[in-house]
Amino acid sequence: MGVKVALGIQWGDEGKAKIVDYLSSESDLVVRFQGGANAGHTVIVGDEKFILHLIPSGIIYNKDVLIGSGVVADLKSLTEEMEYLKNKGIDISKIYIDKRVHLVLPYHKILDGLKESKNKNSSIGTTKRGIGPAYSDKASRVGIRLYDLFDRTYVEEKVKEILEEKNFIIKNFYNFQPLDFNELMDELYYYFDIIKEHIVDEIEIIDRYLYDNKNILLEGAQGTMLDIDFGTYPFVTSSNTISGYTTIGAAIPLKSINEIIGIMKAYTTRVGNGPFPTEDTEEIGEFLRNKGNEYGATTGRPRRCGWLDLKAVKYAVRLNNITSIALTKIDVLTGLDKIKIAVDYKIDGESVYSYPVSELEYRKIELEYIELDGWNEDISYIKSFDDLPKNTQKFIKFIEDYLNVPINIISVGPLRRQTFIK
Repeated sequence: MGVKVALGIQWGDEGKAKIVDYLSSESDLVVRFQGGANAGHTVIVGDEKFILHLIPSGIIYNKDVLIGSGVVADLKSLTEEMEYLKNKGIDISKIYIDKRVHLVLPYHKILDGLKESKNKNSSIGTTKRGIGPAYSDKASRVGIRLYDLFDRTYVEEKVKEILEEKNFIIKNFYNFQPLDFNELMDELYYYFDIIKEHIVDEIEIIDRYLYDNKNILLEGAQGTMLDIDFGTYPFVTSSNTISGYTTIGAAIPLKSINEIIGIMKAYTTRVGNGPFPTEDTEEIGEFLRNKGNEYGATTGRPRRCGWLDLKAVKYAVRLNNITSIALTKIDVLTGLDKIKIAVDYKIDGESVYSYPVSELEYRKIELEYIELDGWNEDISYIKSFDDLPKNTQKFIKFIEDYLNVPINIISVGPLRRQTFIK
């Protein structure tokens, strides 16, 4: 196996947690390389459901897991998630956290919520969990890293200086109650003491696993179309979600990566504002939302739903150098007489090679669809490609031919057992 990357190639919510859980059976270490607690990953094992936000999904398979340096972590959320897993009988001693991880602090969450509320006309639709402000501070070189907390004199001086500026903005621009320095630090130390035994140097951990020829799985959050550079900016997340960032967010040498698995579902969804060319706000969208249970694991918000957008997926395949695909939620399409797939965009009558860059271009997209026959057979119990209905096979084969990438993993339901190799 070597080093595999598994990431979403749509607007997130592709079923990454389930596929990572499936791949974890052959992994020795599972690493989360970007994002924060704004991600919601759901794994169903038997009759039990696990919802994770920061901790890699491989922990459900009792694997070693690492929260990499590319992640921003809210220590309160992290300790609560660890306690949640412990209460479910999961061995949390297998959780490692890189010492370089930047912290999401209370002022990040407050500023995130205040900004989103104030700018209603230009709202991005964030989860208000402080992820964007934390990444902003990281880029501005005023972020607090996990390792800083080992030196109380240093971190207190740093936080005091930063908090003065944050409180000025909170009080004078947003007319909101400023934060108390002592209360903030007491809370920070409280949660730090709980997790400090899990803090490691990810470079040492990764090098050890590579030297011992262990299998490493890198897990992404969100999806390619939410990448800060290559997604539908400004309606994106605050980190790089594409495969190229794994070498940074998880300290993985580029030459060590053997396989990059793109995870996609058989239709398209997105949460929050932003362009969504194939969105259906009527009967089909409602059908997909209800049958696919398309509600956010983190926020509970209903997801916007629509037909499969293969033009966007092909863009993601190119960006990530996808070597194979895991196709999820194909069972949700059961019962539709006809299934539409977007295969091209046109702007001013001209076909678009890459994905449009500007909001002006998004609004001018004209879609080209193809239509395939649907199926009515229950596929939720099927264990092989050959046993799928002929029209389901044609649907899968069309995707493979269009993308020129094999679909190697197929999911026909939310349970761990409802997954098979093609």
